[in-house]
Amino acid sequence: MDPLQAIRIGLDAARIGFEAQSVIAMRLAGIAGLWNVPENENLRMIQEKPLAVLEAGHAALNALLSGHSPDRALSASMARIGQHTQANMERLSQRGPGWL
Repeated sequence: MDPLQAIRIGLDAARIGFEAQSVIAMRLAGIAGLWNVPENENLRMIQEKPLAVLEAGHAALNALLSGHSPDRALSASMARIGQHTQANMERLSQRGPGWL
């Protein structure tokens, strides 16, 4: 294992956690009417989870089947999850407060 891989995995996990918490906060604010969210946001937040998990599992499996180490497989799966959290955060953060 690359000595810096553990640090990369930790930093990726922290970024994903921050983005996920930001998305949750904006969605909860949207439910309360304090943040502009699309009408279908409640349905979207339920529907996106299975797809994200499948994509992450597929990325990890592909990495393992390609001969990569488990830490590389973890990084590949986290990259897929991170793409979803980043896209959600960017999409929702552009919408702004609901009282404006």
